Amino acid sequence: MTDKQMHIQSTEIDLLTPSRELPLYGKRILITAPRNYAYRLAKQIIKQGGLPVFMPTIETCYLSNYTKLDVALGRIEEFDWIVFTSRNGITAFFQRMNDLDIPVSVLEKCQLCALGKDAESLSSFCGKVDLIPAESSPAGIVVELAKLPEIHNKKVLIPAPEVIGLPEPDVIPNLITDLQQLGIEVTSVPSYITQGLNTSIYSIELNLIRQGIIDVIAFSSTAEVESFLTMFNSQSDYKSCIVACFGPYTTANTRKLGVNVSIVAKDYSSFEGFAEAIAEFFALTSSSH
Repeated sequence: MTDKQMHIQSTEIDLLTPSRELPLYGKRILITAPRNYAYRLAKQIIKQGGLPVFMPTIETCYLSNYTKLDVALGRIEEFDWIVFTSRNGITAFFQRMNDLDIPVSVLEKCQLCALGKDAESLSSFCGKVDLIPAESSPAGIVVELAKLPEIHNKKVLIPAPEVIGLPEPDVIPNLITDLQQLGIEVTSVPSYITQGLNTSIYSIELNLIRQGIIDVIAFSSTAEVESFLTMFNSQSDYKSCIVACFGPYTTANTRKLGVNVSIVAKDYSSFEGFAEAIAEFFALTSSSH
């Protein structure tokens, strides 16, 4: 049997495990991530035996005004680094390059940075990734760039979200400040839109939350939490739900917003780690009982 056949067989065996033997059997996990992320998280929850319930509280869209991004693309060779903080930023950035018929070869002199699994997406667009921080976070980016010689003389471009209808999370502003403190010249340009969704479409899901039928609410970003909280009058509406967050930074911001967080993914470089953290929580809970 070849290695490939063995891999396929092991995958099939894993997926053929009776769901009642899996840690998230019978657990309904509410996913608030935008749909282009939601399906990836749902896949990992299903692998753990859970029942994903979709309720994206934000959506990510293409820009309506590309002026600032186009100006940056027109002088792209001036930048030493392009730092991507999300897969959305990568997709939107290269989509715009394609729309303007700008070849990826203009990036040859730029160093490119992406977080965790986003590096695979970046590589698929341009064939190279120069830095994947050990910690999959903006703070991890700062740590790695600070190690580089002459970094204080460099110019960095950050393709960022334009936040509409929500308080802007402090993630990008803090990243800009931290990089500037290293002496870096930072240019942040909107490359896509993050906005809230009309809550009127979620009457069924909101009722499931209020009735205590949802076991876990899984937040993967601060913006999702901000939008989620606009849908409720008080914490009592979701008090019976366990809250899980994708990494320490989303956790910290969620707690600042007054929400109790019970599950924090230690491996936040991929949604696989997030689903495993949720599964581990219930495995430990059931064993303690």
